[in-house]
Amino acid sequence: MASSLLHHFLLPSVLLLFSSSLCASQFPKSGYITLPTKLDPLTHQYYTSIGIGTPRHNMNLVIALDQNALWYDCDSHYNSSSYTPVSCDDSTYCPGQASGCFNCHGAPHKPGCTDNTCGYYAANPFVNATPFFSGDLGKDLLYLPQVKIPRRFLSGCVVSDLRPNMLPLLGGLVKGSKGMLGFGRNSNLALPIQISSIYNVIPKFAICLPSSEKSIGNVFIGGTPYGLNSVPNRVAFAIPADPDSNEYFINVNSIKIDGQVVKVSGKGFNGTTKFSTLSNFSVLHGSIYKPFVKDFVTHAEAMKMKRVEAVKPFGACFDGKSIGRKNGVPDVPGVSLVLDENQGVNYEINGHNSMVEVNKDVMCLAFVDGGKETKTGIVIGGYQMEDRILEFDLSTSILRFSNSLLLHYNASCSNPSSLNF
Repeated sequence: MASSLLHHFLLPSVLLLFSSSLCASQFPKSGYITLPTKLDPLTHQYYTSIGIGTPRHNMNLVIALDQNALWYDCDSHYNSSSYTPVSCDDSTYCPGQASGCFNCHGAPHKPGCTDNTCGYYAANPFVNATPFFSGDLGKDLLYLPQVKIPRRFLSGCVVSDLRPNMLPLLGGLVKGSKGMLGFGRNSNLALPIQISSIYNVIPKFAICLPSSEKSIGNVFIGGTPYGLNSVPNRVAFAIPADPDSNEYFINVNSIKIDGQVVKVSGKGFNGTTKFSTLSNFSVLHGSIYKPFVKDFVTHAEAMKMKRVEAVKPFGACFDGKSIGRKNGVPDVPGVSLVLDENQGVNYEINGHNSMVEVNKDVMCLAFVDGGKETKTGIVIGGYQMEDRILEFDLSTSILRFSNSLLLHYNASCSNPSSLNF
């Protein structure tokens, strides 16, 4: 019943449900912080709500696994009496995070516009040409559901209207959002790392992304309400080519469709696979994508699925009426990303996550051709992470994950109460 009631609230209102407990800065007794998470149907991005500063400014932020920090638009209408810029002379916070030393050149001083301030580059990959925007690094109060984080929380503050001729800071993001919430693996500014440092909890987080704009998923910081230790699926993070990368990589040894290996030539896998909540659908290197689609179509036609004209950006689409249902999800060939053949650890992708409905008559294979120039063999996009639990433990460099909650547990991220691992 509680889950159903939540559906009637907009996300900012969900945040306010916890306002009665925000006067305290103690870590929740549950052992984790919960961030209600929504799916935007237009951009297929995932976002949550936070509050920052004094007076408190509530804002939606896009969730980004590979961003190094929380950054937000502190435009000319924004101010906060509790904001403290990080000085260029601050040896604790500025080295390694700086993008230069910024001055505001006579403009009225406010958050994002101060002198002798440690710089910060906000990255927006949805903006063409130069996706980086210069701003300030500062400390302020941060309000999350269940907890008020002290003024030492660090974030990037970028004044969008300070330079009117620049590209749009928030271009391509969820309409009405004010920035991004970063969970980067190697950044001391990332939310899980700062939470760990402030509250002395394990640096880990879990995501359970919703599959519908009408439902609410969750991000958990510091722990989870689920017994993931009993989940058999666990794998170590892979070491990326760039040791300073903030992205989360795992090794995928092969891809199987209905148990049969997809034969890939060349160096398509490039050794590693990464997760990205900013990629709508999984992206495969061209040398992987073509044999993958070919094999999937072969298996699909054997199941009497009728192929129809492809709808961009997808390479294989089918008549929705020719696709059956099993346990409430499309009954299509199963896709397995083989992580550990000996231990039987696979990232299973069934019809709920492998097929997307583009209109009432057509469903498409929800994978995109990344071409031959893409640097990563496989990017696991947000659609292939929905309605499953993924826990990223930064203290052990271990990823624990469930497979489809709908298929295996008759549950979902918006209604996880029936889960019992």
